[in-house]
Amino acid sequence: MGRKDIIIMTQEELRRASIVHQAIRRMITQEEAAEVIGISERHTRRLIKRVREEGDRGIIHGSRGKPGHARIDEEIRAKAIEICEEKYKDFGPTFASEKLCELNKIKVHHDTLRRWLIDTDKDKWEWQRKARPHRQWRQRKDYFGEMVQVDGSHHDWLEGRGPWLIFMGYIDDATGITFGRFYDYEGTMPAMDSLMRYIGKYGIPQSIYIDGHRTYKSTRKQTIEEQLRNEMPLTQFGRAAKELGIIVIHAHSAPAKGRIERGFGTHQDRLIKEMRLAGIKSKDEANEFLGTYYLPKHNKKFSISPAKEANLHRKPPGKKELKKILCMRTKRYLGNDAVIRHDNKFYQIEDIPRRRMKTVMVEDRLDGSMHVRNNGSYFKYREIEPRLITKAPAAQKQAARPKRVYIPPKDHPWRCRKIKTYPYTNNYLQKERNTKEEKEL
Repeated sequence: MGRKDIIIMTQEELRRASIVHQAIRRMITQEEAAEVIGISERHTRRLIKRVREEGDRGIIHGSRGKPGHARIDEEIRAKAIEICEEKYKDFGPTFASEKLCELNKIKVHHDTLRRWLIDTDKDKWEWQRKARPHRQWRQRKDYFGEMVQVDGSHHDWLEGRGPWLIFMGYIDDATGITFGRFYDYEGTMPAMDSLMRYIGKYGIPQSIYIDGHRTYKSTRKQTIEEQLRNEMPLTQFGRAAKELGIIVIHAHSAPAKGRIERGFGTHQDRLIKEMRLAGIKSKDEANEFLGTYYLPKHNKKFSISPAKEANLHRKPPGKKELKKILCMRTKRYLGNDAVIRHDNKFYQIEDIPRRRMKTVMVEDRLDGSMHVRNNGSYFKYREIEPRLITKAPAAQKQAARPKRVYIPPKDHPWRCRKIKTYPYTNNYLQKERNTKEEKEL
């Protein structure tokens, strides 16, 4: 028997062949055969005709072993694999397929690209499920702006091409809409600046979900005034959020705000590679790239519609009022000469009112300016030189006068009683006086 006479069938095709042969021998009707196989009578008649003409080979589908009409050409496959190994070496198949379509004009599905890459290097590209610890699932909020998760990500975002940056990220809990900006450090001023920019774009959210970083949660103890008012100590950021009417919720662990933590994982995979392809080397270039290209594209791809239509973001106050709130406030004591000391510098308050003031509030704004106020009134000021305290040279100092010893008179009550001697005293003169007084008595 030649190799061409060998027919390879699946179990389902063998079952169909046996039933079709019974229908051909008229042991069962075509209607019964169609019902047993689970196909239509018309297709059953078609199978019977093909088996009569071709034999058992007629059961097998005619396209088996032939290349598909939608098959991608081998040249395109080889080119896509070459580009992935050269430019997108550490990209995932999904992200690599997106960049192939966007930059190289090669349209290939990510599953197809994954199969190609697995064929080239199975150990590197084969997908493996990662075991995750069990966490209690929390349902998304219903409204856009009901809660925003905020955090800072410390990472080498520029991969050594520029300075180490901190990504201050915001993600809406209901929609997944992301906002962010790069800063040199994670602190009060970057947190306030990012919050001001978020408010300028979307409005004031109802609440923010944030960790226990010292920028957001105070570690000092309550003062007596705070205990009487039943208030917890606030940081500068907490005070500004309270004045804006934002509820601050502190997370006790990183998995509690898992939405933004997973978002950082996505950014550390996609954003880093996008900036690498764009040649970003500085903080300003990175922020420009975020606002004009990456975040609009990211939100369009990954954000979802909220469960309910309403937008709970509130309209922010005017820019002047917002700058007054989002600033560093420091209480300073005012001297009798109307001089305050701030950041190791001295400032003279010029337009001081007639009424006496003991303290003033110094505001360090986000734009770098400084303002001095008291009860809503702002004062003009100018920086002055510190007063120098000159010390006299050692030669001009007067010689120290000898200490004059007080000797009480004879009628002093101390002389009227017997004076005890103290053998362990170090004052020789006092011993001599005690001996003299005892002789007189």
